[in-house]
Amino acid sequence: MERPTLEFNLPDTHEEGKLYVVDSLNNLNKLNVCPDESQHSLDEEEISGGTGERMGGSNTGNQCLFFITFILTLIVSLALVSFVLTLIIQTRNEVDQISSRLLSEKKNIEELKKFNNIILKHLNQSGIKE
Repeated sequence: MERPTLEFNLPDTHEEGKLYVVDSLNNLNKLNVCPDESQHSLDEEEISGGTGERMGGSNTGNQCLFFITFILTLIVSLALVSFVLTLIIQTRNEVDQISSRLLSEKKNIEELKKFNNIILKHLNQSGIKE
C-alpha cells in the first residue's frame, strides 16, 4: 500500500513561518501515519521534550500499586473467611457435644424418675407412710 506523497507549494516566508509550516506538516503526517493509541504516546513524548521520558509513567505505577493492593485484599479476605469457617466448624462440634450430653442426661433423668415411681409404689404398697 503506497501513500501518495504530499507536495505543497510554499510561498517564501520568514524563517519562523517556515518552521511553523514544517511543524504543521509533521503533525499532519503523524495524524495520517500513526493510529490513535500511538498518537497519544507521541504527544506525550513531545510534551516531555522528546527525551524519551513519559509523563504518564506513573500510570503503570498506579496500575501496579492497584494490582498489589487488590491481591493483598484478596489474601486478607481469604484468611478471614478461613478463620470464620474454622470458628463455625468448631462451634458446630461443641454444640453437637453439648446436645449429645443433654440427651444422655435426659435419659438418666427419665430413668431416675422411673426408679422414684417404683420406690414410691413399693412404699405405698408396704404401708409405710411418711
